[in-house]
Amino acid sequence: MRCDRCDQDAVIDQPYQHAHLCESHFGDSVVERTRRELHRQVPRFRGGTIAIALSGGKDSAVALTLTQQYFGARPNVHLVALSVDEGISGYRPATLESAGELTRRLGVEHRIVRFSDAYGTTTEQSLRTLPGTIPCAYCGVWRRQLLNRAARDLSADLLVLGFNLDDLAQTVLMNLARGDLDRLSRMAPHRSRQPGLIPRIAPLAQIPEREVFLYARLRGLPFDHGECPHARAAARNVFREVVWQLEEAMPGTRHALLRTQERLAPLLTGPVGVGTAERCRDCGEPSTGTLCRACVFLSAARNPIVMAAASAPP
Repeated sequence: MRCDRCDQDAVIDQPYQHAHLCESHFGDSVVERTRRELHRQVPRFRGGTIAIALSGGKDSAVALTLTQQYFGARPNVHLVALSVDEGISGYRPATLESAGELTRRLGVEHRIVRFSDAYGTTTEQSLRTLPGTIPCAYCGVWRRQLLNRAARDLSADLLVLGFNLDDLAQTVLMNLARGDLDRLSRMAPHRSRQPGLIPRIAPLAQIPEREVFLYARLRGLPFDHGECPHARAAARNVFREVVWQLEEAMPGTRHALLRTQERLAPLLTGPVGVGTAERCRDCGEPSTGTLCRACVFLSAARNPIVMAAASAPP
């Protein structure tokens, strides 16, 4: 198959826009779509600190690389990569090594924050004290809170997440299926800042997962291919499969789901753009209730008697 824009061999087919692209034009298309998203999500960024969540996987590696490419020439922008060590043996050490290699290559500052330091426990230790609990539930809550805290400690203006089009489409469908309009309205990208919360953006929002993977491979970016050993238990897997099947049958479904969220969010939350937040009575972090979910899970890990309170779907 030939590229639609030149006579070179195509490396990717894009059924959702009936296109075939060679390596050069494919790379240009990823860069251009990411550039447009950054311009749309951060239309008038005048400078400051940008934190990038860097797991060491393909998505965050591409997000960091393209964010650095977009902002790197601006002397008034400081980029800092943030990695979270949840304490998952056989998985996280390799991803942190890849993250370190990439940041050294790009010349970006790299900081690592750990569950053990922030919470006095790890994902695997909590799994032993909370048998039967899906690890992704509390691990994801703690990771998001710790990333926000680390970005806030840097006085960051933005927190870049490596969510790709598939990730966001799955999240939209999950929230719709659960009737969780609050979380639907709070999805990134955030257009305004609330006290204690660093606005999150998703520059890869228009890039499908397989295109992120291909771009990372073609660019020779260091990233780890491993999967978290606990990922198979995540509820997201059901929605991942559904989105794949829908996209296969009706190309463009992922984009349509994302557009649905973008159109609904302002109607659900008004001009602010994200849900209002209170303060957790225990840790003082932003929360949608009296006690934040991070503290609910932490209490359950320390006292299994309250495990039931932490077992609600994430």
